[in-house]
Amino acid sequence: MGTPTTDIGPGIGAFVAFFLLAVLLWFLMRNMNARMRRMAYAERDRVARVDAEILEAEAEAHAKEAAERDETSAQTAADGPTTSGATLPTAHPTPTPLPTPAEQARQEPRAPSA
Repeated sequence: MGTPTTDIGPGIGAFVAFFLLAVLLWFLMRNMNARMRRMAYAERDRVARVDAEILEAEAEAHAKEAAERDETSAQTAADGPTTSGATLPTAHPTPTPLPTPAEQARQEPRAPSA
């Protein structure tokens, strides 16, 4: 009877199909890397923009507080001594530095207050 032969292989068609799949995979990975790189750049720019806005808002708040303290101390100085004869100190305490956005991100989130 007939014995099976092992002379039959995948052939040139299978090679071409496999080669085309490999080329398509290479293009797909290349495109994915480019998209991921763009996303990383966009996220970096977004974080920098948010950090700049936060720093600007903090600077405005500190300037506003300083202006209010100056008005209060000028008004107190114009009013004269208090009933006890003592005046308020004119030296302002140094404000405690606020945490940077990066430090805030590392901190444990707090539960919202009701």
